Amino acid sequence: MQIAEVVKAQINADPLMTHLPAAGDLMHDHGVSRGVVLRAFKELQADGVAEPVRGGRWRVVRQGEQADRRPLEARIAEVIATEGFEVGEKFLSASDLMGRFKVSRPTVTKALDKLEAAGVLASEGQGKVRTVRTVPNREERS
Repeated sequence: MQIAEVVKAQINADPLMTHLPAAGDLMHDHGVSRGVVLRAFKELQADGVAEPVRGGRWRVVRQGEQADRRPLEARIAEVIATEGFEVGEKFLSASDLMGRFKVSRPTVTKALDKLEAAGVLASEGQGKVRTVRTVPNREERS
């Protein structure tokens, strides 16, 4: 409970905090076992302050915040459809998408590869610019 309270105070003090500290960091800082830290995470989840995400991390949940839980490739396809990209036009770089969606490069690369396999994007190889092959419509995205 004490660790959960400390983490809540950190969340309240830092409005830009998006993820909880790593379990290893909390174990080291508080001199406790992994089980104790995981119980603190579960307490934060029960209080509606945090939720688990893929990869063993925990995300901060703020009041009134809506999280988009669709797969990244679906969110990128929506960008293509709603932001006026046309067939043959250069698409955003992986770096741009990393910043926009706040995910890692491998995550973006996997999503872009799925869109290439689906025929939405085209690429001429590693390090080359991706182009829009087709603009998905609402039925294709659902």
